[in-house]
Amino acid sequence: MTRTRFAPSPTGYLHIGGARTALFCWLFARKTGGRFVLRIEDTDRERSTEASVRAILDAMEWLELDYDEGPYYQTERFDRYREVIDRLVEQGDAYYCSCSRERLDALRDEQMRLKQKPRYDGHCRDLGLKPGDAEGLVVRFRNPREGVVAWNDLVKGEIRVSNAELDDLIIARSDGTPTYNLTVVVDDWDMKITHVIRGDDHVNNTPRQINIFKALGADVPLYAHVPMILGEDGKRLSKRHGAVSVMQYRDAGYLPEALINYLVRLGWSHGDQELFTREEMIEYFDLKDINRAPSTFNPEKLDWINQQYLKSADLGRIVALVRERLQKIGVAVDEDLDLAPIVDLYRERVKTINELADSIRYVFEDFEDYDPKAARKALRPGSIEPLTLLHQRLAELDAWEAEAIHGVIKAITEELEVGMGKVGQPLRVATTGGSFSPPIDQTVEMIGRERSLQRLLAAIRWIEANS
Repeated sequence: MTRTRFAPSPTGYLHIGGARTALFCWLFARKTGGRFVLRIEDTDRERSTEASVRAILDAMEWLELDYDEGPYYQTERFDRYREVIDRLVEQGDAYYCSCSRERLDALRDEQMRLKQKPRYDGHCRDLGLKPGDAEGLVVRFRNPREGVVAWNDLVKGEIRVSNAELDDLIIARSDGTPTYNLTVVVDDWDMKITHVIRGDDHVNNTPRQINIFKALGADVPLYAHVPMILGEDGKRLSKRHGAVSVMQYRDAGYLPEALINYLVRLGWSHGDQELFTREEMIEYFDLKDINRAPSTFNPEKLDWINQQYLKSADLGRIVALVRERLQKIGVAVDEDLDLAPIVDLYRERVKTINELADSIRYVFEDFEDYDPKAARKALRPGSIEPLTLLHQRLAELDAWEAEAIHGVIKAITEELEVGMGKVGQPLRVATTGGSFSPPIDQTVEMIGRERSLQRLLAAIRWIEANS
């Protein structure tokens, strides 16, 4: 059975690159009917935090990347790592090393001066040191000095690395804690991982890990190294390019299915198709279709995809998200107010939930300025008369309902013998600040009697002051 794993380090939040790796692992497991394992690699005790763990789990839940096993925590497996380290020492595939930091720094400086690749020179390799022989002993893996490490990378093709290029890496620090390359191998072995899908910044670790697998007599998983994501300037993706926490995209008003759709297209394709359901992603996904070249993060493309999902998502769900956003920014909304008509209209024109919420704030909060273009066209001296009549007649209404408001507007157009635009558009700009809204009778009903009447008077005064 196929078994994949996503193994983030909780030294920060889950970012775009990590989320894409998790998605590819999840898709491959679902595609092949396998298992998807979540592992938290938290052995860096100084930098790992509970807040980061929580952020990773929250992001996985929001993106609906459900895992079949885990989360497993490396800090709960130290006894197992110690057992494997002792085994490697006992069978001669690892050894104790007493080299000081000063010696290693001097060695590195000399190698750099000679333009050699910096690596450990094996000084303690055959000394047969044992615990207690010196202070600050570390354990190093005895890497083979002959031969080649080769594997068929499922994305990059065949990769070959000479063992002479690899040094004897540390697998246990002086305090006994295991290092990354050792823990990863032990975990992948114990968890029976068949496919390791990860960023290509790990390619250099792979030959070292393969050699440890072989020393343990363990099956070596298949590897697929995914090219990195670059910013539009061609440099490695960073915060200034938009590589922020996944949950910041949620807070910015993006839908999880839109972000997932965008991520799957970062380095993978299925013809020219841009939008995918989850079922389609699972059906079409194949590691061989992952591009070998780096992909480029494009915020405008993400906005476009999110806009498509906003248009087609269940209206009730979008209304709930808009209410949640309005509440978060301190806008009071009557629970009984039906926001569906205004949300349905505006979601055709915006890119995010936050933008949608901002677009309809005029319903609940007064605004200071009118849209300049809309004001020039609709708030002219000739608009004072219809606005005055609207204020008078609307103030006399018994029932503040769209049907009754429509009746007032229609009666004024007949009385003044003008088209609907000569009355409705000044009313729209006066009450909303702009030239776009749902049907004006529905809009005025939502805004409410008191606020609508106040805005009519304010518009009349604005025209008088600016004419």
